[in-house]
Amino acid sequence: MNIDWTAFRQAIESPKRFVLTSHVRPDCDALGSELGMAALLRQLGKEVAIVNASETPPHLAFIDPKNEIKQLGQDISAEEVVAHYDGFLVVDTSAWVQLGEMASVMKQFHGAKLVLDHHVSQDDLGGEMFKDPKCEATGRLVYEAAKAWDLKITPETAFVLFTAIATDTGWFRFPSVSGGTYHAIGDLIEAGAVPSEVYAKLFEKERIQRVNLRGRILASAKIIHNGKLAYSMATKQDFIDTGASAADTEDAINMTMAVAGVEAAILFVELPNNEGVKASFRSRSQLDVANLAQQFGGGGHVAAAGALLTQPLDEVVPLLLDATEKAMG
Repeated sequence: MNIDWTAFRQAIESPKRFVLTSHVRPDCDALGSELGMAALLRQLGKEVAIVNASETPPHLAFIDPKNEIKQLGQDISAEEVVAHYDGFLVVDTSAWVQLGEMASVMKQFHGAKLVLDHHVSQDDLGGEMFKDPKCEATGRLVYEAAKAWDLKITPETAFVLFTAIATDTGWFRFPSVSGGTYHAIGDLIEAGAVPSEVYAKLFEKERIQRVNLRGRILASAKIIHNGKLAYSMATKQDFIDTGASAADTEDAINMTMAVAGVEAAILFVELPNNEGVKASFRSRSQLDVANLAQQFGGGGHVAAAGALLTQPLDEVVPLLLDATEKAMG
């Protein structure tokens, strides 16, 4: 790990009341890292609240059975956050655009600000940065913090951190997985995580709306660039027809990456309520999709990244396909 955990511990020493947040449309790494870090901070005697700009996606609600995660504007106001808390910790993102409405809260915040992340790209969030881009998941970083600070990992914490790591590695399929990943996973299982239960909650309780949306996405798939680039999309009409939500597109891009010969893929999601077009990128070649996403205001990892664009879908698709084909050479 490339993080100075002693320095991180010193940075969280003075604040007594922490607010934790992560990126919009949170995934399991974001949610699990928030819940795991909250548990560690409470062991250190801190008061903690988790506040996100987006609601927890319904299909991931299982990770928070106590409904601990609050939504800004629904459960707590920006004014309450700024007035009550003296520590602000962002996990699993380093980008202003990914924070949604929590970005303005962070800019107003006068207490200590910290960021714990594993993504390559970053903005200056005005806080102390603790980052390891080589780490497979932010949940792994939270696990390492627990070990470095000699804190107890309860079965509940083991469950959320296992879920964070398992999902952000594609259930241990991605190249980011290392021997250290399995050592951490072994410890989390010993601490009480049950892989079969996590898998069942993630993959064996699908909503029919989510299944139908994925059918639409697969039906839209096309292959270009001599069979090396796949792209697919989910339109606003698809969401209306299926009753699915934008969160139901999570991981759908990996299905097109399974096509023989495909080296990169893009999933275009036309977000409801005119929120723009979310583009997700994947690569298993020399193509650096983090660099590609940064050209359009996004970021992420070398092999997995994303961006949010404001142009109409029919303009975004040719724009990004052209840029991707040029980057692939």
